[in-house]
Amino acid sequence: MNVPATREDLMIVNMGPHHPSMHGVLRLIVTLDGEDVIDCEPILGYLHRGMEKIAENRTIIQYLPYVTRWDYLATMFTEAITVNAPEQLGNIQVPKRASYIRVIMLELSRIASHLLWLGPFMADIGAQTPFFYIFRERELVYDLFEAATGMRMMHNYFRIGGVAADLPHGWIDKCLDFCDYFLTGVAEYQKLITRNPIFLERVEGVGIIGVEEAINWGLSGPMLRASGIQWDLRKVDHYECYDEFDWEVQWQKEGDSLSRYLVRIGEMMASIKIIQQALEGIPGGPYENLEIRCFDRARDPELNDFEYRFISKKPSPTFELSKQELYVRVEAPKGELGIFLIGDQNVFPWRWKIRPPGFINLQILPQLVKRMKLADIMTILGSIDIIMGEVDR
Repeated sequence: MNVPATREDLMIVNMGPHHPSMHGVLRLIVTLDGEDVIDCEPILGYLHRGMEKIAENRTIIQYLPYVTRWDYLATMFTEAITVNAPEQLGNIQVPKRASYIRVIMLELSRIASHLLWLGPFMADIGAQTPFFYIFRERELVYDLFEAATGMRMMHNYFRIGGVAADLPHGWIDKCLDFCDYFLTGVAEYQKLITRNPIFLERVEGVGIIGVEEAINWGLSGPMLRASGIQWDLRKVDHYECYDEFDWEVQWQKEGDSLSRYLVRIGEMMASIKIIQQALEGIPGGPYENLEIRCFDRARDPELNDFEYRFISKKPSPTFELSKQELYVRVEAPKGELGIFLIGDQNVFPWRWKIRPPGFINLQILPQLVKRMKLADIMTILGSIDIIMGEVDR
């Protein structure tokens, strides 16, 4: 005979840090009363690598390969923010073609990130099939990245004042083909998932965040837009050349896990729309600002000198960050990714503060899972979309 659980015999369970649904090394200390969650305490820091401190001992160019290790599913965004900060500090103009190439890369990266959110999220709530399906489209995105940048995941493609290399011959046609194919793929996901009664049972009305709550917790990205707030930094900050394209901010008003799913599915469609417009209207011209190469080129290096052969062809390593501070942000797939940068008339930044969207969105988790069932933790955590590399830095 089962004795009814009283408040005294609460059970404390460790979830993680090696749980397959944790999406990285996150540890949750969960207090349970039977199946009901009484309390939940997230423990972070298992993947802390001191990224901010490393940045303060590297020039921007040296630091670029590191940044793709924060959010390793949306790597283009971390690179974008890393070059946007010095660009604004030094008032460096980006050529039109480079800006278009950046937008295309960013939106492809957004699609790849949302796909690798969708698969594990569905696996968390018991649907295995989409997890295998999403790799088809994601593989195609990575093929495009590989053709343009030479790397599939850690691209090191963005540069101060432009991008590292122009798009290869035939790339634009391949990308347009991908866009047409991807729309059929998303339609397939919607048919498979969106009206699935078991899926709806698991996500509808689970993890509801109100408008006031979303603002007070400092949420951003799909977490904020699913609560009925039409806030997208691409529209708000007018960075790169997003103003030249016709697209809508995706939002829902319910604020539950289903809304967050719908917002992300909508964002993938919107990204395709932006990419198609950018590919059709991409202008000619240089792919990087050539003036930036000759910052502080005082002495003439000899022809076979190391510096001449390897460094002078790229943006100057002696690019000094002027003595001022600024905060730069982009709309990453998970929310507002920001950098607070303080220059000090030096090639190294004096302070490099990362504002990761995943870390700030994760704060609301204990409040969302209280008074829910144990199984709902995975649904809610999955709908938040965290990457521990970015949470822990």
